[in-house]
Amino acid sequence: MRTFLLGTAAMTATTFAQPAFAQAVDAQEADAMRAEIRELRTRLEALENRLGAPTTAQADAAAQPPALAATGTAAAAAVPAKKPADEVKIQWKGSPQIVQGDHAFKVKGRIQADANYVSAPKGLDDRGLGFGSEMRRIRFGGEGAFSNHLSYKLELELSDNAVDLVDTFITFKDGPWQLQLGNQNPFWSLDELTGDTSGSTMERAAFTDAFAFERRLGLGAQYSKGALIAQLGVFTDDITALANSSDGVNGGDENNSYSVDGRLVFAPKLGDVQLHLGASGHWRRLGRLADATTRYRQRPYVHSTNTRLIGTPAMNVEDETMYGAELAAISGRLHGVAEYYTLNANRVDLPSVAFHGAYGEVGYFLTEGDTRGYKGGIFTTNAPAHPLGDGGIGSIQVNLRYDWLDLNDRDIRGGTQNGYIAALVWSPVQYLRFNVNYALLQYTGATALPSGNRNYDANVFATRFEFDF
Repeated sequence: MRTFLLGTAAMTATTFAQPAFAQAVDAQEADAMRAEIRELRTRLEALENRLGAPTTAQADAAAQPPALAATGTAAAAAVPAKKPADEVKIQWKGSPQIVQGDHAFKVKGRIQADANYVSAPKGLDDRGLGFGSEMRRIRFGGEGAFSNHLSYKLELELSDNAVDLVDTFITFKDGPWQLQLGNQNPFWSLDELTGDTSGSTMERAAFTDAFAFERRLGLGAQYSKGALIAQLGVFTDDITALANSSDGVNGGDENNSYSVDGRLVFAPKLGDVQLHLGASGHWRRLGRLADATTRYRQRPYVHSTNTRLIGTPAMNVEDETMYGAELAAISGRLHGVAEYYTLNANRVDLPSVAFHGAYGEVGYFLTEGDTRGYKGGIFTTNAPAHPLGDGGIGSIQVNLRYDWLDLNDRDIRGGTQNGYIAALVWSPVQYLRFNVNYALLQYTGATALPSGNRNYDANVFATRFEFDF
């Protein structure tokens, strides 16, 4: 068939070339006929491609002298085929995320605004109590990836009228191994590691603040496989304390403190139940900071007041040792969690003292289809199963928590706090939450009233609006 069509095309061309015919047509008609020949050739090649036969171009190449054909092949090999550029994709995950191949970037931000009221005995004259409101956090930054193995995160936070770096690190990940270098959490407790927009109450457990859980500059390693997560790192101090502008003998250039921190998590899933068992250990040498003073103290639940009703006196602490235990479970709408922490402060030229903290909590979603999120050894948030405006009202969660802190040991009488907290969390759509909390705080050995009484109660009413993307 190919021979027939080629012959037909050749005969047609030959006929057109006859002098008698050429005299009968003008130049314009000759051009039109040549165009028809080209079109016929194109159709022929298309037909040959369909039948799997060599194309006319390939046949022409085969008909070339060997030397010429070899030259053409070498020239084609010398120009490698261009790899098509990866398509740039824009995805929406609370904010635009730009993805091109292995590269990605996403803008991150957070807004939290609080309005709270702390009611303490009338005899306690403290202007830090009563009504207070604040922008709890304003955070902005971004995260992205250089490749499948390298990623980064950078966030700035405005809090207490100061701008600080929060999560600021580079991560290398290969299979089950992960290395993270920069400003990060040194594998503290479950409650501390869970994000503040993923928590079940507005504020974390009292011991996390009293024992100065915070982000610190250092290197952390993680191994994760199946239900097992092992974490270990070496850290210095928080970046504000390391700044050269810090005053006194413990200024940034004098700060040589460091710590070794580790955490082990076993999180199997038994049917529909997600279990969490965890333990952590921490040792910190304060170094030259031991020449300064250390205090362990805590606010009456909310951050909008700087008043501390319980707290230790100033101490010279040489090193700290901490241990913690974690237990949690999620089953459908229901979750439960409990933690215990102890801190041993080794004082300079004095006996060491130990302080303790713990909490227990249960929570339940009133809305059908909603459950508490969990990933990577911490609690996370899930999008509402039925968001507002899409046939539902969003997710509604109620939580009850008991929170205990004991700052008494030996000659140190820092006081104790027993907190009973009820929380309501409404998330109409993903990334947006409203919180209403009530806390009854029962103190023993707290700041003395004019009468000398150090045992009394405080009531806290707290609200928060938060948007996270």
